[in-house]
Amino acid sequence: MRCMMCERFSLSHICSVCQESLLTPILYKRTIFGSIPVYSFFSYEEIEPLLLTKHTDIGYYIYSILAKRSLESFAREWQYKNTVASIGIDDHSASGYSHTAVLNRALKSHNIRPQYGKLRAQNQHKYAGKSIEERLMNPRNFRYQEFDQQEVILVDDIVTTGTTLSEAAEMLHHHGKKVILCLTLTDAKNR
Repeated sequence: MRCMMCERFSLSHICSVCQESLLTPILYKRTIFGSIPVYSFFSYEEIEPLLLTKHTDIGYYIYSILAKRSLESFAREWQYKNTVASIGIDDHSASGYSHTAVLNRALKSHNIRPQYGKLRAQNQHKYAGKSIEERLMNPRNFRYQEFDQQEVILVDDIVTTGTTLSEAAEMLHHHGKKVILCLTLTDAKNR
């Protein structure tokens, strides 16, 4: 096959040279609710074509590469006193896999326990390219399912306005959980 980035022959959808040179994470930070940090790993422009594979046949492979380059590295280095849960936002399967479950799985480490199916949207409204008003008028209405850990890392692929992460954090807080941080591949606000 050919590398999606440079079109050289490769055993992976993105060759190791391009992974090293083009997919080096740089942390970007913003907050939701004034105090919950949201860390993103890549510039939106750098990975936009890769994000667009989300609902295609190769999306699973691309998201696995992005997860390994960012979230898996983060989990190896991250130090925290307690064992925490990580939860992918709305990790239901579409196109044969869940992109947020792929990202979430990469966080598995000595003090991060990925949880699945714990926060699913009941509203399947499409938010891509929509205004903040449209997002606020069509909340996700998350369905919560209990899990053991009290502290949580929320995981998503893109943060735009922050409304989805905020709604998810609010739902978890309502159930006595504490969101300590959020991780996304990219922050679309930094375009």
